[in-house]
Amino acid sequence: MVLQSSFKSCLPLSCLLRTPRAGFGGTASGGLIIQSLSNDVYQNLAVEDWIHDHMNLENRQVLFLWRNSPAVVIGRHQNPWQECNLQLMRQKNIKLARRRSGGGTVYHDLGNINLTFFTTRKKYERMENLKLVVKALKALRPQLNIHVTDRYDILLDGQYKISGTAAKLGRTTAYHHCTLLCNANKFVLSSVLKSPYKGLKSNATPSVRASVKNLFEEDPSLTCEMLLDAIAEEYATQHRIDHPITLINPTDETVLPGINDKSKELQTWEWVYGKTPKFSVSTCFNMIYKDSVLDVKVDMDIKHGRIEACDIDLPQQWLPPALCSELVKSLTGSKFCPYETTALSSTLLRTCPQDYELHSKWNLLCENMTMLM
Repeated sequence: MVLQSSFKSCLPLSCLLRTPRAGFGGTASGGLIIQSLSNDVYQNLAVEDWIHDHMNLENRQVLFLWRNSPAVVIGRHQNPWQECNLQLMRQKNIKLARRRSGGGTVYHDLGNINLTFFTTRKKYERMENLKLVVKALKALRPQLNIHVTDRYDILLDGQYKISGTAAKLGRTTAYHHCTLLCNANKFVLSSVLKSPYKGLKSNATPSVRASVKNLFEEDPSLTCEMLLDAIAEEYATQHRIDHPITLINPTDETVLPGINDKSKELQTWEWVYGKTPKFSVSTCFNMIYKDSVLDVKVDMDIKHGRIEACDIDLPQQWLPPALCSELVKSLTGSKFCPYETTALSSTLLRTCPQDYELHSKWNLLCENMTMLM
């Protein structure tokens, strides 16, 4: 049985819990189901952080339901250049976010559901959470062949991954979040989760690749709304919740004091890219100039997302050695970022003589350098 829309409420959480000045960080007991009104990945991840940091979970368990517009979300200890196609994501305007939990990289869009289970650390049990999801799906469609694996994935027909898991364990509180594929764009998913970058060496946590499938492919009558409501109903039954799903606005400072600062922090370059574990790039590429093929070798060390050391090996005298040295000098200490590299190279080019051939060579080199980023 699917929950009716009347099960959802737009009442402020503070009103629901009768703690008007405390948002929903008070000490009221019982379970709580929250659904985000936003499809912004940074705002929804900020809500997770806020609940983890501020809410008293000693006598309460919380389920947070949310969906995002197209985004790639990487684990806290991952390398985005190793995990996804950043060039393609820029072209398609797909956001990149780094969450505060571990685990692997996932693609989100409006055909993907996100579930976050909050408890105290002592009560944390992700296997039970995933069993709840399976039970809800089975109640909705008994014919579904789904089960939870020892890796805390949910598989369809014994081979297709429809849900992945990640978690954060704090000192006293914890949360476990998982995805559920309903009708995500699998072509975009597979395209953006394939790194084109060569020669990367990193100790960052790698994702484990898996074959995926949408539940919609198994049963075209299923929708994300049906899945969300079924899971909420099962959660309400197990936790004896008789009040409705509470809809929240993740930008509402009256309910979530400080939430917008959390969202802004998650969007900063320093968090999304700068938290990448140290890595190196050692690669070669070919440039075609006036019917000649030139081999270029590049070695870089990147720390905190910035180029710590750089070496560019060009054919002898193809560019003036002093100019190439200036490029290396400019790149050292800069962000490993195509926009910053383009800006630096343009600034440096303006100091060069107005020589058409020199400018053509320079632009070709810098264009290829940005492709590494």
